[in-house]
Amino acid sequence: MPSRQPKKGRLRLNDGSCVRLRPQYRHHVWSYDFVHCRTDEGKVFRTLNILDEFSRECLTIRVRRKLKSTDVIDALTDLFILRGPPA
Repeated sequence: MPSRQPKKGRLRLNDGSCVRLRPQYRHHVWSYDFVHCRTDEGKVFRTLNILDEFSRECLTIRVRRKLKSTDVIDALTDLFILRGPPA
């Protein structure tokens, strides 16, 4: 008989320092992630992907050889202007 899968944990840390929200509707929770890739020539590039967690819509993708904190701030600022901040 196969072993049972463990129950899914809560979306927060045990010490209560950070609470992760489950998205209830569109434009409620956004997340971002960095992806590191290589071209066929071996050159490295990175992508910044910002997603709406409820609809799983990709709000923006930024591609650069080097992504800096100012690039993240610029991407979020552009989204805040176009869509407003998440609720």
